[in-house]
Amino acid sequence: MSTTREPRPYANPYVAGTLLGVVLFASIFVTGGGLGASAAMSRVQTGVLDLFASGHVDRVAYFAEMAGGQRSPWLHYSVYMLVGTILGGFASGLLNRRVKLETRKGPRISVQARWGFALLGGLIMGYGARMARGCTSGQALSGGAVLSVGSWAFAMAIFASAYAVAWFFRRLWN
Repeated sequence: MSTTREPRPYANPYVAGTLLGVVLFASIFVTGGGLGASAAMSRVQTGVLDLFASGHVDRVAYFAEMAGGQRSPWLHYSVYMLVGTILGGFASGLLNRRVKLETRKGPRISVQARWGFALLGGLIMGYGARMARGCTSGQALSGGAVLSVGSWAFAMAIFASAYAVAWFFRRLWN
């Protein structure tokens, strides 16, 4: 038995991709909905808002659909999936010795700039997910799995734009 604390190697991407497909199929089969984080985040945000301003939640159609009247946004399957994803990721990190506080960055960027770019990117992606009524994982994985043409076009656009923008940021990582 090894006494070193080195992280274990990552899973084979083909095995991991296959397992992700099985999880997606199980999610659609059991819950009737696919994978994605934005639905859960909307429910959590609505649940918090409901604690402080339940009358507002009942009056606004967007919120009332998730938590109007006696309906609880916390009981939606996506919230349980989000909690399971966080706990499962943490458990996997512990088992594979990958849990540690760090900021991954290139040698030509400061920690503050890295956090700033991460926050800015997260805000843009969050806004885009709300505007598109779904996140990238829900759109590309779940929509792509049911052969939605729009989802496939979206996934290709994401990869193409990431490839195009990577050139500008590559110097920060090399």
